[in-house]
Amino acid sequence: MTPRLGEELHKWAVGAGSRLGPVRVEPRQQDIGTVASLGDGVARIHGLPSARQDELLVLGEDAAAMAATLEPGGVGAILLGPWGNVSAGTEARGTGDVVRVPVGEALLGRVVDPLGQPLDGGRPLLAGERWPVERAAPAIVDRAVITRPLPTGITVVDAMIPVGLGQRELIIGDRKTGKTAIALDAIINQRGRDIVCVYVAIGQKASSINRVVDAVRRHGRPERCIVVAAAPDQAPGLSWLAPYAACTMAEYFSERGGDALVVYDDLTKHAAVHRQLSLLLRRPPGREAYPGDVFYLHSRLLERAAQWSPERGGGSLTALPLAETQAGNLTAFIPTNLVSITDGQIYLEPKLFYEGQRPAVNVGLSVSRVGGKTQAPALKGFAESLRLEYAQFLELEIFTRFGGMVDERTRRIVEHGRRTRAMLVQPPLQPRSAAEQVAGLLALATGRLDPLPLETVERFKTGLGQRLRMEAPVLMDHLDAGGALGEDERRALEAAIDADLSDLMAR
Repeated sequence: MTPRLGEELHKWAVGAGSRLGPVRVEPRQQDIGTVASLGDGVARIHGLPSARQDELLVLGEDAAAMAATLEPGGVGAILLGPWGNVSAGTEARGTGDVVRVPVGEALLGRVVDPLGQPLDGGRPLLAGERWPVERAAPAIVDRAVITRPLPTGITVVDAMIPVGLGQRELIIGDRKTGKTAIALDAIINQRGRDIVCVYVAIGQKASSINRVVDAVRRHGRPERCIVVAAAPDQAPGLSWLAPYAACTMAEYFSERGGDALVVYDDLTKHAAVHRQLSLLLRRPPGREAYPGDVFYLHSRLLERAAQWSPERGGGSLTALPLAETQAGNLTAFIPTNLVSITDGQIYLEPKLFYEGQRPAVNVGLSVSRVGGKTQAPALKGFAESLRLEYAQFLELEIFTRFGGMVDERTRRIVEHGRRTRAMLVQPPLQPRSAAEQVAGLLALATGRLDPLPLETVERFKTGLGQRLRMEAPVLMDHLDAGGALGEDERRALEAAIDADLSDLMAR
């Protein structure tokens, strides 16, 4: 300390003491580094010997960065925002804390960036707590068996690939095959349930994010949703941080006994950002230039999804990660990693999509390793044979396309399968209730749709749903709540099906 600085401190202390009472002035040591170089979203900093992994750094006045690599000569940092005012020689300081985001009820209904800053032009956030973006996954003793369903409102999913609360179900397929549409239907279908939905857009275009926000506001329950957006024109560090920040926001509700759903759209882009930043930070590349920790990158994120034990409140965090394939290649590096981490996958096939079958779910390559235990009894009774019959139909249909003669039994199986496929076709943003799904599967199982012309199946589905809502609201509430299909309920559904078929044939 120079004599001049000592004199100034003494004068300040005397003046402060006269106003506020005795003031204790002590020297404090702080590490200060210097930005050596920066560009493409990363910075190399000389100094900061006490920096810790993932520590929040401040460059210049207010530019944020995160310590990513610690080396003897300095620190490699990921920039978390605009760096226009930062250049070589700018001062860098450590905060002694990790990156944190706001959590709580104040985030509901808002669109924020991965640091929790509002993007919707609304009022400033007044969140009372800030949690670290990187948090440990729940221990095994804190988890419980997944037994409760998460209805998506999509018949092919709820009947054959059911998802449970606390599950990690991967949605995978080529570009533009409807992955986001399935996740969006799952979010919209929670409008009648007390489930907090968090949608995180990782490197998505602003137009795509706006479409999701608009769909949730028009068809869902936006006051119970949070959108975390990281656009491609922002710092790549924000795209890297986005899924962890969204998971932390959702954990706030699940750890308090509530249920939360997180949609990661998508983790293929997240892996690409991780590869970009790792190469810029000069980490050793591995297969396809990805660093060696790319598996851990997603496993530590997805393992945070869980069904909490009753002793820990009984809440749940369900994860629906999305992943993109190239030409349907499920054996690529990142898709293989994600398939091995998750509890099943919903595979969307381009061929089915272009044939008009939407959602274009390939039932043979899709699986849910947990959801069968959570399926509602009324659905489960029909779903057990549905998957086998549908697979048999798909195999037989291939042979009938060659124009050869088929016997009567094969013809009946093929015609029944075509009506089953028509029942599974579903427009986006129109999730179906459990009662509508059960009624449709009952009509299929009893063969009532076999005489119906194939082109009228869509009208039958629409009319049946309207009839049930008008004439049997109590029955719908019973089935939507997960009730069993007893004899009385079955007769009531069959009566509604027959009445709808009669009206349809009379037109």
